[in-house]
Amino acid sequence: MTDSFSQKPIRKEIPASVPGDEGFDLNPDFIDEILTALDEQQTEHVLEQVIGLHYADAAVLIERLPSEQRNHLLKILQPSFNPEILPELDAAIREEVLELFGYADFAALVAVLDSDDAVYLVDMLDSEERGKVLARLPAEERQVIEQALAFPDYSAGRIMQRELVAVPGYWTVGEAVDYLRTTANMPDDFHALFVVDPRHRPLGTVRLSALLKVRRTVLLRDLMSTEMKVIPTAMDQEDIALLFRQRDLLAAPVVDASGRLVGCITVDDVVDVIDEEAEDDMLRLAGLSETSLYSAAMDTAKSRFTWLVVNLGTAVLASLVIGMFEATIEKIVALAVLMPIVASMGGNAGTQTLTVAVRGLAMKDLVPENARRVLWKEVLVGLLNGLAFAVMVGLVAWLWFDDGRLGVVIAAAMVINMVCAGLFGIAIPLVLERFKVDPAVSSTVFLTTVTDVVGFFSFLGLASLFLL
Repeated sequence: MTDSFSQKPIRKEIPASVPGDEGFDLNPDFIDEILTALDEQQTEHVLEQVIGLHYADAAVLIERLPSEQRNHLLKILQPSFNPEILPELDAAIREEVLELFGYADFAALVAVLDSDDAVYLVDMLDSEERGKVLARLPAEERQVIEQALAFPDYSAGRIMQRELVAVPGYWTVGEAVDYLRTTANMPDDFHALFVVDPRHRPLGTVRLSALLKVRRTVLLRDLMSTEMKVIPTAMDQEDIALLFRQRDLLAAPVVDASGRLVGCITVDDVVDVIDEEAEDDMLRLAGLSETSLYSAAMDTAKSRFTWLVVNLGTAVLASLVIGMFEATIEKIVALAVLMPIVASMGGNAGTQTLTVAVRGLAMKDLVPENARRVLWKEVLVGLLNGLAFAVMVGLVAWLWFDDGRLGVVIAAAMVINMVCAGLFGIAIPLVLERFKVDPAVSSTVFLTTVTDVVGFFSFLGLASLFLL
């Protein structure tokens, strides 16, 4: 490993962040100052201002600079680049860093990181880049990363941190404290010690706060808490996040199939998981796979194309329903003006219900035991809102086109579609979950198809029966 990456830069507090209404975002004036300094080749000034930034702020600065200035800044920072910046960067920007620094320097940066961050970074690379980076890592770090990558995606084995403190239960508090003081290979941050048996299986935990409050002669097995939640390496990260939320955990041990302690998961990792899962569900509901602001236009277009094709198919289906009543629409032109209202209101109401359902399934709040009760509740909500909007829309249609029967028809169609929106907004995610399909992936397209088809069919069908 090169000397330039062997030490993390010392953080220096400078007025780069602005608390208040804008949160703790970078000060726009600071960004402008860096841009000006880069344009004027003031290398020393740039280093002085940027080298002491918190790694998250430095990542934001790098992302917000135009491409040319970004590359200039990266070249300036390269000899003293903080490895902790890398996990905070957008994937497209990390690709630029890899291309600019080269595989050897990038690997040197990865080797300095905690194991969980190193695994995350290597996992984000394509297979060719991953092989080249792994080949340049020290043997020990490479083995740890390759072992982690062998675990399933989104599992505890992928996100766990290998750096931890494990001690035997027969040790005294004094022996544990002396060990912490004299051992060089300690995690940068940790909240507790894991007490293990001779087979390295976790028996309990001792918080640092408890460790410092008792005499040195107290045995760790008498001090440890056995009320810990042990996480298997195959556990899904969504379930881990739920466990941490329910039990207010700061850290939890991870064990392999034989029960041996192989790592730990800390609350900062879980915060990232929660953010990732929430973003993933939001994207899937919108039919997207990524939100990178820095990807090439062609790559972004390709990632969105497939889902738009599916939506085109559902739109054609709705158009076919409208085509069935072409003669009716020709005779009563007002139907063409009003029918989007019915479909739109049903779609919006259904999306509200769908959002609640997908969140409930993700948080394990919507389960088979209460599914029927929730379903009937949403049907009732759809009926109540349908009746309320039926009165409003019916009166508007009556006054607008001076036709009371038209007002009644659109009011009835509104009630039918709103009830269907409530019913299918819950039913579709439940059915998809039953068949082991992520409800966030395709619920929206099914729901909008139902509300469009039911809305158009009920409105135009009732109009054909009662207005012609």
